Amino acid sequence: MNGNSGIINNGGSMKISKTAVGDGATVNVPAARKKKAEKENARHADVGVITILAEEARAVHGVLGLERVRSGGLPFFEGTVNVRDVAVRVAAIRALAQGQRSTMAAFENLRKHYNPAVIVLAGIGGGLHKDVSVGDVVVTGRVLYYDLRKETPDGTRHRGDMKEAPAVIGHLINSFFTDYGEPAKLEATDAMGAVHAFRALTGPIGSGEAVIADPKSEITRYLETVNDKILAVDMEAGGLMQAFHEQGEAQAALGWVVVRGISDGADTDKNDDHHGIAARNAATALHTLLPYLAIGGS
Repeated sequence: MNGNSGIINNGGSMKISKTAVGDGATVNVPAARKKKAEKENARHADVGVITILAEEARAVHGVLGLERVRSGGLPFFEGTVNVRDVAVRVAAIRALAQGQRSTMAAFENLRKHYNPAVIVLAGIGGGLHKDVSVGDVVVTGRVLYYDLRKETPDGTRHRGDMKEAPAVIGHLINSFFTDYGEPAKLEATDAMGAVHAFRALTGPIGSGEAVIADPKSEITRYLETVNDKILAVDMEAGGLMQAFHEQGEAQAALGWVVVRGISDGADTDKNDDHHGIAARNAATALHTLLPYLAIGGS
């Protein structure tokens, strides 16, 4: 068979599609399909946002003006947000479920599909400190994961894990509060168009798997003992900080931030009455914070 070229089939069968054979062969791809593929490959965000509850997702999408897209079969929301003459490309995803594990998965999905420089966890949390009220927002890069513990006959021995975002994030948060005051005084517009003022503060938060509805709970006592400046608690920030800590070097995020609107006092009065306003305030604080987080150089 010397000198043959092309394709030879000796009694077999095969199917060839979307293929060209021979010198100078080309395949013409429909323009619409080519444009879609190029758009998929070009997706990028300066800031990625993770939400957990429906109220949180709606608030972020509405305040930031994000639109639904699909990437790799996952539902994302994305858009360019202009704040103080800075254009910030944002991509958001709602985690599959509450808790640390789904938050870690959401972190990886944002990193894989958008490669953001900074990933933000935005939504609601419970107030723990006496200086924090319902409607306030806590902006932080410091989280104490409290669920590491040893159960003994003499009681629970906590082995809390405190992590901080990289120093560059701490400087950016400090710059935000330098410009807006500490606490920062901001304004949010609700779904009815009414404007209300709220405060944004910074300080560490506690994170674990428990829903805390008892101000005298063992967890609350531990948090107040280990750090009397912990402002709030949630169920996801520990997953965010751990996902960042364990990420590989490829497409590595540069930092993380937690933005929590206070919806209750982590006490017996805990309910869902203030979820909406807390989520809206958190989204508004995030909107104001965005120019400080645009560090990816996109």
